[in-house]
Amino acid sequence: MNENTMNLSRLPPPLLAWYRKSARDLPWRRTRDPYRIWVSEIMLQQTRVAAVLGYYARFLSAFPTVEALASAPEEQLMKLWEGLGYYSRARNLQRAAKLVADRGGFPDTYQGLLELPGIGDYTAAAVASAAFARREAAVDGNVLRCVTRLTDDHGDIAGPRTKKNIRAQVQEIFPEAEADIRIFNQALMELGATVCVPNGPPKCLLCPARALCLGRARGTAESLPVKAPKKSRRVEEKTVFLLLREGRVALRKRPASGLLAGLWEFPNVENALDEPAAGEAVRAWGLEPRGWRNRLTAKHIFTHVEWHMTVYTLEVAGEGPPGLTWVESLERHAVPSAFARCREEAERALRE
Repeated sequence: MNENTMNLSRLPPPLLAWYRKSARDLPWRRTRDPYRIWVSEIMLQQTRVAAVLGYYARFLSAFPTVEALASAPEEQLMKLWEGLGYYSRARNLQRAAKLVADRGGFPDTYQGLLELPGIGDYTAAAVASAAFARREAAVDGNVLRCVTRLTDDHGDIAGPRTKKNIRAQVQEIFPEAEADIRIFNQALMELGATVCVPNGPPKCLLCPARALCLGRARGTAESLPVKAPKKSRRVEEKTVFLLLREGRVALRKRPASGLLAGLWEFPNVENALDEPAAGEAVRAWGLEPRGWRNRLTAKHIFTHVEWHMTVYTLEVAGEGPPGLTWVESLERHAVPSAFARCREEAERALRE
């Protein structure tokens, strides 16, 4: 056991005592059901706890068992996921649910869970520990931040070597008692989410591990973790059309693969078009502009790309291409949050 791990080895008792006293009361922490724990872990990827709570409750109300999720219509699944983003998570949830239902239950080991679609190292370890009391370290951004500060580690956390080393260190100090195993990963993540926080100074005076923290002792905690700068995002200009006809608005399905695969969108074309050029684009679809209602702009940021959108609301005549679906309401169609501003405008136009 090296010096850093020796220091970390003193962490479990104060951390677990703090967690039992101070942890947030979250619904997925009140269950050992692997289905409910797994759903929460998938939803929490790239998403804040506050945003997940309502989705989690609605999702489990609609699909209370893994069998219910396995047999759910895709449109219903996508509608319930609407606004959470990263929609491949929902599709992988259902793919995995079908495998679990066919097998008669969840695999109860880290390696077995890794074989399910959409489950990586972190999720497999989180579910294995919380649901099945397996001694598996789940290392997310919160854990990386806590451990690099506790051990004064200046390695790049974006690099696989640093993450591998930290997982090995956490694995080595994992507690032995079943009750402790089930909450140890959660306790480390809770520390990172509420005390050893990102984007600002850590709340060291509230930290149960402050006496153990080399980063605090050496005055380096605020500069950790070290992470290489991200590459700049690509910007894409788009023109989006809210096409209205006889009290209906036009939608179309995105391609079955790629970004926002298989979801509904408002018809759009590449580049930012002025009104004359936008009119020509509409006519190219076999539609005739009858009245221009509104023009607005919107932006959506994905991980690697930004959409800058010019949005036109207009009345049209004609049938349009076969790919368009004309709907009176958007309630049954999953339109991703990338089009949130467009959706608001479309709903307003439909009400009028």
